[in-house]
Amino acid sequence: MVRTWPGPDRLQQLSGNTFMADTHALPPLYVEPVALNSTLHASWRLKEGDAAFAARLPFIQLVLAELVQASRSFPILFDGEGGWPLALLGLEKHVNLFVQEGRWDADFHVPAYIRRYPFVFISTADESRYVLGIDRASDRLVTNDQEGAPLFENGAPSELTRQALRFCNTYHAEASATNAFCAALKDQDLLVDRQGSITLADGRALALQGFKVVDPARLEKLDDAVLVDWHRNGWMAAIYAHIASLDFQRLLRRASKHAIAANQSSPMPAETVSA
Repeated sequence: MVRTWPGPDRLQQLSGNTFMADTHALPPLYVEPVALNSTLHASWRLKEGDAAFAARLPFIQLVLAELVQASRSFPILFDGEGGWPLALLGLEKHVNLFVQEGRWDADFHVPAYIRRYPFVFISTADESRYVLGIDRASDRLVTNDQEGAPLFENGAPSELTRQALRFCNTYHAEASATNAFCAALKDQDLLVDRQGSITLADGRALALQGFKVVDPARLEKLDDAVLVDWHRNGWMAAIYAHIASLDFQRLLRRASKHAIAANQSSPMPAETVSA
């Protein structure tokens, strides 16, 4: 019997795709997501892998539950289109400063979006129903070999697939909570455009565009009732973490170390990011 594995998450609607005016039809990383079923994919397996698949991501979306932890690692900005929180991972297109030789730096937070890949939930024609999918383009996926862990065993999802389903269910719950958080920020008109430029030692000028940040002045004017409600929801902690994360010098220093490691001239900021 052909079976599909339900899970709620319409990633296409929830992901932030804007980086220097660059948008994509599919969410970041996913090239060929397909819905899994026990008959068509009975022989599919998943190999161990590293973080090389994320090496060209200069930003990635975050969910509410990880904002405080992520703020200790990267600047957190909001997507200029949908107002979704994003981790800024690099200062240039196609450069993730936290992946070195295929490995994510162990001293820094790994976003849940990265940990979920290559699995994903896919919406169906029935808006209340979803299926667990996988990116068929992933280098970890093998379809005609014995290498790797099976996705199905004896017509049922393997432990690997059940773990992926549990993780994606948790991710969906966090995505829903994040959606409510972002809607509240927009309802209170707290997000403002943030643009800036950075000049490297080699003369290249880099621009950050299409992002938003919480305006502290507007935040201070929130009604007391709203503040109390947001504190109870944990939203104020997330907002303060976002504001505290806006230290671009940390990322500039990391870019400098990255350039030295690559035997390039060290980028020193002639101008830091400014609103």
